[in-house]
Amino acid sequence: MLPLVALVGRPNVGKSTIFNALTRSRDALVHDEPGVTRDRHYGFCRLVEERPFGLCDTGGLSGEEEGLAGATARQARAAVEEADLVLFVVDGREGPSGLDQNILSFLRKSGTRFFLVVNKTDGIDVQAAVAEFARFGVERVIPVAAAHQRGIPELLEEIIPELPEDGDADVLADDPDRIRIAFIGRPNVGKSTW
Repeated sequence: MLPLVALVGRPNVGKSTIFNALTRSRDALVHDEPGVTRDRHYGFCRLVEERPFGLCDTGGLSGEEEGLAGATARQARAAVEEADLVLFVVDGREGPSGLDQNILSFLRKSGTRFFLVVNKTDGIDVQAAVAEFARFGVERVIPVAAAHQRGIPELLEEIIPELPEDGDADVLADDPDRIRIAFIGRPNVGKSTW
């Protein structure tokens, strides 16, 4: 089984953009409106040919536990539980928020290894943006501007050595006996809440 890396953070910090950059795809929806991603979305990073890994994009953790936001949060927490490594994505332009602090606390309690990825650093003082998150006390902090592919090679260099040879996650890319399920239907009928 391939190791699994999960992208976690509050809404609209660029998790899906990082997912697309690492998978070299446009599979994850990217939009300026928060809350577009709601379920776990899986893909594969094959940028280092001898060390591929699974990648899981999650919806933003908004701090709400009811309704659709609550279902999205449960999906993100499930991704953390199954991941070998978590990329905790924050917004370098907006700086730290109370919600980021809550997510950090959750990640520390989970016991899953994680890095802090400061996204959206294009056009700003990168060192100052990273310094704003120093109070989080996270050892590994990687600045990126995923929309412009800046910092993605460095991020990959940090990820690869941290991954086990065989992942603990249940990502079965080549299992011919696995069952694939698709939820289809017209818009707003609740496909994403599954």
